[in-house]
Amino acid sequence: MPEAHEPVVPAHHGPELTEDEKHLAKLGYKQELSRSWSGFSNFAISFSIISILAGCFTTFGQAWSNGGPIAITWGWPVISIFILIIGFTMSELVSAYPTSGGIYWWAAKLGGPMAGFYTGWLNLIGLIAVTASVAYGAANFVDILLGLFSDSWAADYSLKRVFIEFVIILFIAALANIFSSHLLAVVNNISVWWHVAGAALIIGILIIVPDNHQSIGWVMSERINNSGYNDGSTSGTMFWFLVLPLGFLLTQYTITGFDASAHLSEETASASNAAAKGIWRSIFYSAVGGWILLLALLFAVQDQGAVTDSINQGYYGSDVILGQALGTNAHIVVIAISAFGQLFCTTACLTSASRMTFAFSRDGAIPGSRLWSKVSKTKVPANAVIFVSVIAGLITLPALIEVNIGTADAPIILPTAFYAVVSVAVIGLYLAFAIPIFLRWKIGDAFEVGAWNNGKKYKWMNLVAVAEIVVICIYFILPLYPVGWPTEEGFSWKFVNYAPILTGGTILLVTIWWYASARKWFTGPKVTIDEAVLEAFGD
Repeated sequence: MPEAHEPVVPAHHGPELTEDEKHLAKLGYKQELSRSWSGFSNFAISFSIISILAGCFTTFGQAWSNGGPIAITWGWPVISIFILIIGFTMSELVSAYPTSGGIYWWAAKLGGPMAGFYTGWLNLIGLIAVTASVAYGAANFVDILLGLFSDSWAADYSLKRVFIEFVIILFIAALANIFSSHLLAVVNNISVWWHVAGAALIIGILIIVPDNHQSIGWVMSERINNSGYNDGSTSGTMFWFLVLPLGFLLTQYTITGFDASAHLSEETASASNAAAKGIWRSIFYSAVGGWILLLALLFAVQDQGAVTDSINQGYYGSDVILGQALGTNAHIVVIAISAFGQLFCTTACLTSASRMTFAFSRDGAIPGSRLWSKVSKTKVPANAVIFVSVIAGLITLPALIEVNIGTADAPIILPTAFYAVVSVAVIGLYLAFAIPIFLRWKIGDAFEVGAWNNGKKYKWMNLVAVAEIVVICIYFILPLYPVGWPTEEGFSWKFVNYAPILTGGTILLVTIWWYASARKWFTGPKVTIDEAVLEAFGD
């Protein structure tokens, strides 16, 4: 007989649960996914999704045209600090609630089913959009790489060819995700070293190979307004409060997707600590490495005017700088490093998005949930992988439309579709982050913290995080070019930033669905653990 002060534990048959499984049981879930990821692998997937070899190269032109070097030299570190604060608040949440549902699970736990429902859909929109944008950027850089080997390939460039390459990349990433969870962990571990060594090699090449470098004064203070706003002026209210903030999309987009550490927490050992550290460390190291890489690109600029003109013609500004500063062989090496880094990033993005789809479907929140929540024999949500891949392809279809506001002699080709998908990714993800961050602040000291927490600092950190998210979301729904405003001469729908249309339209449909049906049956995350196990190991 036990002593009077000892609790009586209900009988439990089967293998002994690990600490991670006990924690998951306390949250109401049984272990369905394979917990084969180490803490390093968890950090690796967020680091791979942030991918300084992707965002820094593909959205460089956005910062160049909207502010110029100062948007990078000063804008990158300032915005990075705000993103790190967001990361710290999310690390605290994942430590307390390490589930695949991640963001939406936290919102449902802290604010009820409605908060969870909206957060889940915003998170899902953002994750699918970031997968689409990274895959499309990768397709462009693969195309650039092939063009460096063949002049005829470069001369025959077409949007249709790039879109086909984009679809092929999505297909390959889907196969990698469907094969096995352990393979993905290995791929992401390799990806980390590829990004670290690759970025270091690129920085070294940009320091050593170019014959000339820009001055420190130019890199630190040069301003450019190639946005079309305010007649190209680099001073005044419109430059500082509209043009320059639009350039910050480079930083805000590059350093995103770090919620992957939360979505993979059910597959990570010692998740309460490892996933929390995975979030903030991936942000910090990416911020430092990305800034150095971008500074190296700026110092390597040989002809400022030629870079601007090339961006107007639809070329990637980063690639133009490389072409100016490097010989053919060095140029090929740098583009190859970036392209393969973007392929790693695409695979990681698809992993994160499919886990979110699996978790949200597990709780019945997506049409066809029974299908998307199925797990294969290798314990991988294969159907969810296919679902994300198909939707990512569909929302990128506008990239097939050429958007040209120039003349035959001086075409100005706007990458409206690409930057619109980028904006959808940023808005969807960060709004989803804001909801549980605010709810955690609202609950205050009653919040039951996990092994990793911010202590009393949450009182200001969570408010700063939410405020930054609100501000950037307002900016990134604005038209990126003057001709995107309905009131402007030359307006056409093909110039419109469709981020608010896609995001707002989805929110409208979700709202209609919620009040017409979902509120009657969606009660938030469903318990899947056996009640006897929950009673025995829940404390």
